[in-house]
Amino acid sequence: MIIPIILAGGSGTRLWPLSRKHQPKQFINLINDTTLFQDTLLRLPENTSNPIVICNEEHRFLVAEQARQIDKTLDSVILEPVGKNTAPAIAIAAIKLIKDNLNPILLILAADHLIKNIDAFHQAINISKSLAEDNKLVTFGIVPERAETGYGYIEAEMNNIDENFNIISFVEKPSKKKAEKYIRSGNYFWNSGMFMFNASKYLCELQKFNPSIVEICRKSLINESNDFEFIRIDKKEFTKCPNLSIDYAVMEKTTDAKVVPLDAGWSDVGSWDTLMEAKNKDNLGNVIEGDILLDGVKNSYLFSSNRLVAASNVSDLIVIDTQDALLISNKNNSLNIKHIVDKLKSSNRKESDIHRKVYRPWGYYDSIDMGQNFQVKRILVNPGAKISLQKHLHRAEHWVVVKGIAKITRGDSTFRLKENQSTYISKGEIHRLENLETFPLELIEIQTGDYLGEDDIIRLKDDYQRN
Repeated sequence: MIIPIILAGGSGTRLWPLSRKHQPKQFINLINDTTLFQDTLLRLPENTSNPIVICNEEHRFLVAEQARQIDKTLDSVILEPVGKNTAPAIAIAAIKLIKDNLNPILLILAADHLIKNIDAFHQAINISKSLAEDNKLVTFGIVPERAETGYGYIEAEMNNIDENFNIISFVEKPSKKKAEKYIRSGNYFWNSGMFMFNASKYLCELQKFNPSIVEICRKSLINESNDFEFIRIDKKEFTKCPNLSIDYAVMEKTTDAKVVPLDAGWSDVGSWDTLMEAKNKDNLGNVIEGDILLDGVKNSYLFSSNRLVAASNVSDLIVIDTQDALLISNKNNSLNIKHIVDKLKSSNRKESDIHRKVYRPWGYYDSIDMGQNFQVKRILVNPGAKISLQKHLHRAEHWVVVKGIAKITRGDSTFRLKENQSTYISKGEIHRLENLETFPLELIEIQTGDYLGEDDIIRLKDDYQRN
């Protein structure tokens, strides 16, 4: 039995402003009409069981909804209360499965990778399966296309066997000079961050080299709780866990590691220049998405979400225009965009975390205008969904239905509103919005008050178990 473990907790800050904390790159349509997370589910081999997804609390409904959209069944979704890197995350999944009297082969995948050649990917999995059954811990080594400084490398002991190799060492992201030397040597692979091994074998090796991780993860699962398909572990215990990647915790120390080469058009889509490499370009080397007008522009990536962007006589630029943020960067330094995100966070700017359009388990809201003591949102509620029963201490709200039929709870009264009808919710008044129909409900919400932050919500009842 092969059970995929999909790690979906990344933040993707180098693809800001499209990728943000509350909707990072794995949940965005970056390459095609499906998200990177959905592509990860869709390319799983037929001989694998339903996958386990590991993510954080904020993304649990994105995971569930995006799996539902492509008709993929998940075994479960394990919620990490805090991020502790890959070694503890995988340990939680392995301990959970063994606790349930299973000892499968685990296929560890990131939710945000691009793989173009699915057949080559499946072939590498089949090779790795045999090694995992022989108690080897396998990592997939990407056949390098260039001297890349943004990836870690795996030094392999090359021999006449071309399906797998012993590992000599793991190497951190190198300088350009070292990367060129690695490529010339012919015995280095890019470190993909994908693995395959038996669950009990992984725990055995982890116990050998980092026993505290195993002990803490076991304690974290003693009082696990189930909420729909979501599994919550003990936050107090898990917070004590060392923050270690599987490479540091196990793969660099074990004598049972193998690397299987993978030449499948792989990318971690970790920056704007690597995303650009994966896109179709015009005859001047430009990637153009949205309403773009160019004159004399070369080797640039230009994206517009909602308006005309014009550029003239420039080259090697990244220009990303979203509804609430504009990024302009030199293409050759796009890895440094994380510094912009750090500055946004240090300034407490919401643009580091959320988009103007924010998705919720019941639908989404789009903040279309705001000013002194007011904010205007466009709200969409999915069929059969409802917001929490709530109240606000600092704001009043005026709702105007523009499409559909709304069931309104306001204080002690319950009533329905149709298109062009409205209601007013005073500050401190208990209220709820529901869509009982089979089609989406859309309305305009006008907020007024001295504080309009999202944390001014006191939830009294909630179908989605939010605080």
